[in-house]
Order: sequence, then C-alpha cells, then structure tokens
Amino acid sequence: MMRKPKYGKIVIVLFITILIWVWADLALDEELSVSNVTIRVVKSNPQLWVSFDDASSVTIEEIVLKGPLRKIADIRRKLEDERLEIDFDATKEKMNEPGEGYPLSLLPFLQKDEQIKRLGLKVESCKPETLSVKVIGLVSRPLDVKCVDEDRNPIGGATVDPVQVDMLVPEDWGPEKRIAEVLLTPREIEHARVSPIYERPYIRLAAGQTREAPKLVKITMPPEPDRLSDCTIKAPTLSIALSPTLQGKYYVDVNNLSEVLLPIVIKATPEAERAYKLQPLPKMTLYILDDDIEKREEVQQKKVVYNFPPEFVRKREIELKNPQQPAEAKFKLIPISSTKASKVTPG
Repeated sequence: MMRKPKYGKIVIVLFITILIWVWADLALDEELSVSNVTIRVVKSNPQLWVSFDDASSVTIEEIVLKGPLRKIADIRRKLEDERLEIDFDATKEKMNEPGEGYPLSLLPFLQKDEQIKRLGLKVESCKPETLSVKVIGLVSRPLDVKCVDEDRNPIGGATVDPVQVDMLVPEDWGPEKRIAEVLLTPREIEHARVSPIYERPYIRLAAGQTREAPKLVKITMPPEPDRLSDCTIKAPTLSIALSPTLQGKYYVDVNNLSEVLLPIVIKATPEAERAYKLQPLPKMTLYILDDDIEKREEVQQKKVVYNFPPEFVRKREIELKNPQQPAEAKFKLIPISSTKASKVTPG
C-alpha cells in the first residue's frame, strides 16, 4: 500500500535548502575598491548653475563596493574598459535653492544610486566623506554676440543678426562679462564670406562649462581682401624633364624658347615672391613623357609647369596672374644618332 507524500516535510526541506543557498551566497560576498570614480552634474534645472567648486564633475578618491563574487567579477571586467560615472541631480538632492557650499554626504548619496543598485552591489565606504556643492541662480540678461576664432581672438568684419541674445547668466555678472561668443572655424569663416551661416552663441560659466543660447544667429563675412600683389619674375629659367626611357635616345628641340622665357607675371605675397625667386629649382619645367614619342619629329605643344613653392601654393599665396594662360612650349623630339651624340643636353 502506497503512502501519501508528506508535503509539509517537503516544503520545510526546500525552505531550509534555499536558506542554505542564500547563506552560502552571502558568505561568498567580496569587496572591490574602485578608484577615480567620477560624479558629474546633471543639468536638470536651466535656471541653476550647479557645480563642485565651479567644476561640472569631480573625481573621488575611492569607493568600496560589496556584492556576490559573480557581480564583483562583472563590474571588475567592466571597469577594465571604462570608468565608473555617477550622475548628481541637485534637484533630487533638495539642493535647488541658490547657495554657496551645500555639504553632500557622499556615502548615503552613493548607497542610493540606482546604477550601483542595478549592478547588484552595495557601497560600503568612500573617500572623501563629503563634497561641497555650489548652486548659483541664473537670471535672463541681453548679451552682446561676438564672433571668435579657434584661439578666441575676435574676428574682424563679422556681422551678426541679431546683435544681442537673451540668456541665463549669474546675477552678479557685470556689463563687461555679458558677452555671448560664437566660435567659427576657418572653414566656417570662408563659408560666411560666400553666404550666411547660422550658429548658436554660448557663454562660458567656468573652464569647460558652457551654456548655449536658445536661438541661432545669422553671421556674414565680407569678401576676403586680396592679399596678393602683382610682381614680375625676370629672366626665368626652364628645365626639361625627360622620361627615363627616352633619355639618351632623344633630345628636345624647343622652337619658341624666347617666348617661353619671357618674364613671368605672378600674384603673390612678398614672402611667396621672395621664396620663388630664391629657390634653387628652375622657375619652370617642361615634362616630356613616353606618350610624346608617338608624334616623333612632329612639332608638339605643351604647357610648362611653374615650380611655385608648395607651401605657398597650399596657402594660396602665389599664382599666375592669369592662371588660364601658362607659357606653352613648341618642341620636337629628335632621335639621337651616333653622329649627333655631341649635341645631347642633360634633361
């Protein structure tokens, strides 16, 4: 005769087993010391400037986390690639009234952090124990808009519309500080010379902390003045660069050499003109390529290449006055025979 199972005993055994598992898991808890933890301010209230002594974030020396071995192993692997960052919201911490130096008890703050809780960990201790939180109220003021370059130097000639924007700034900012900047890159400056661009002004509350205006402003720049002056290179020189496969087999007979060597009229800055005049390279080069042999002794015509200093070409500080009309050489490729070997000129 089969006995009826005693469910009460089964439940008690299962309960005891679970307790043993929980106790074993707790007994295996491990601690992990984490250094250089970042606490950063969350901008939840636009009318407040919240900072840690004017900084938008602070790095604390150490926090000690505790949790199951598996959780500690997970966070240890995660911290190999990234730092632990924790958000600070002054409104949630009841620090939403302007004041200098709210004390923030760090351990209770960290112990209720949702991110750490989601990781299944607890905060056992931390260094330091407190932080000072500065909360400054902001008020709306009209600010003059100023365009600056990447070195924060004013950009002359920039026209801004509108010339002022309303922004929230610290109440104690005097008129001399009520300026909103617009940072323009060299490319944006060039663009603004051709057509208007639209940018958002900003203010600098402290190093690394900015606030942007709610509206864009239109910026235009006048055409860039011509920095290049006309100048003439007298008695220019010409070199002939012959393909290696043609050297020793042909020489180049330039029919209009006197025309090619006429003075060169260029536009350049004084520095570029001086560099072009003094460089050891010839002023022009005629390049003869393998394909040019196809016409053999026919008269050919080819534009010469002006050996302008590359650094000034990149900066657009030197060019032909009329770039569409470079000198053109008319030439023949004459085969070198044994009787004419003495006429060979180096390429």
